[in-house]
Amino acid sequence: MKKLFAFFLVAFAVLGLVIPSPALADGDPATGSQVFAANCNACHMGGKNVIMSNKTLSKADLAKYLKGFNDDPQAAIAYQITKGKNAMPAFKGRLSPQQIEDVSAYVFSKADKGW
Repeated sequence: MKKLFAFFLVAFAVLGLVIPSPALADGDPATGSQVFAANCNACHMGGKNVIMSNKTLSKADLAKYLKGFNDDPQAAIAYQITKGKNAMPAFKGRLSPQQIEDVSAYVFSKADKGW
């Protein structure tokens, strides 16, 4: 009985790592636009950066300053939003994981189009 229980426990753990969570898949740029307007616009209106003007939300700057951007742009943006860095505050706890994914999708879509 213990072996059977251990087998199922391991099987569920492996499935949890292999199957991605559909709730946070890519985010919704339309919803992200609203969250961005309410939380990010003060410093990043129009993709700019009022604190550090050389670190904008342009695709080139995101690629230059965000670790892993070229591999997974939305994950790199979401990480920055979640953890913050330097003058940018961390939004973990202020925004839900879904809101962070939505803002990440919005920022990437705007950066991809050149703001």
